[in-house]
Amino acid sequence: MTAQVLNGRELSKKIRFEIKNEVAQFETEYEVSPTLALVRAGDDPASVSYAGMIERTCQQTGISFEAHTLPADTSEEELVRLMRKLNNESSVHGIILQQPLPEGIRAEVVVEAMDPAKDVDGAHPLNAGRLARAAFVDSPQNVGPYFVPATPLGGLELLKRNDIEIDGQRAVIVGASNLIGKPMWLLLTRHWATVTVCDLHTKPLSEVTKQADILVSVTGVAHLISADMIKPGATVLDFGFAQLDGEWVGDVDYEAAKEVAGAISPVPGGTGPMTNVMLMRNTLTAAQRQVRLGKAASRVVPVSITPPALGDTSRPAAKAG
Repeated sequence: MTAQVLNGRELSKKIRFEIKNEVAQFETEYEVSPTLALVRAGDDPASVSYAGMIERTCQQTGISFEAHTLPADTSEEELVRLMRKLNNESSVHGIILQQPLPEGIRAEVVVEAMDPAKDVDGAHPLNAGRLARAAFVDSPQNVGPYFVPATPLGGLELLKRNDIEIDGQRAVIVGASNLIGKPMWLLLTRHWATVTVCDLHTKPLSEVTKQADILVSVTGVAHLISADMIKPGATVLDFGFAQLDGEWVGDVDYEAAKEVAGAISPVPGGTGPMTNVMLMRNTLTAAQRQVRLGKAASRVVPVSITPPALGDTSRPAAKAG
């Protein structure tokens, strides 16, 4: 058996095209260009490279891009002041804070200074909390608007667009990170999967992973997941990215695993390309919410909640917002 390939590279192209059309319609209707502001302190090479990728994706989808870069010796207070300035600029609809930050700057302090309505990568505690408290996708929603981190949201979209059954499936997530593992657990739970989250203290790991109908790995440890740790026919979603013998690979031994799994995302070319397009999707959604509500952004608790503004990820990406 050779697994179905969950090709994020091809799917991301399709979604970029969808978003580009929606951006054009939005600009025609409201005479406003959805705008993403990227905030960075210092010149960490990985951050600089990722910023370039985000800018290119903005160009491909028609979303305006602003880069706000402070020197490495900037203070936490200066970064917070910049964040608050962007909060108050009605022309900026989405903000993303690049990490890592220079030594001495607490990321959590800067993140909490961000307007949750502009936090398009779902890092603010309000967004995380609303995702945690949101109802199942087929139930009336019970929280205000929120954003889901782009990477796990892209993973969910990869599953849904490839018609992978989630409802009633046993899912196992290896890695409990705040950015991917925990939000992925909440997203799958909202879609009626039964989810187990594994961490460094899970022993033996293989006994848990072999029970998974959907196996998600988020560790960054090259080839941590071998073929004999995978249930035959399972769907494998690999968020890992590490170097092994001079090549970029994922958490999963892809070549061996694809002979066991029913569906699998490759590295590179699987979950990675989905991240930036979902960031664009969230930015467009932020602009739609802000402009349609007739204000720059809601502050912490929205005055009113309407069904289209809810953080319901059950809909196809092309129709979100």
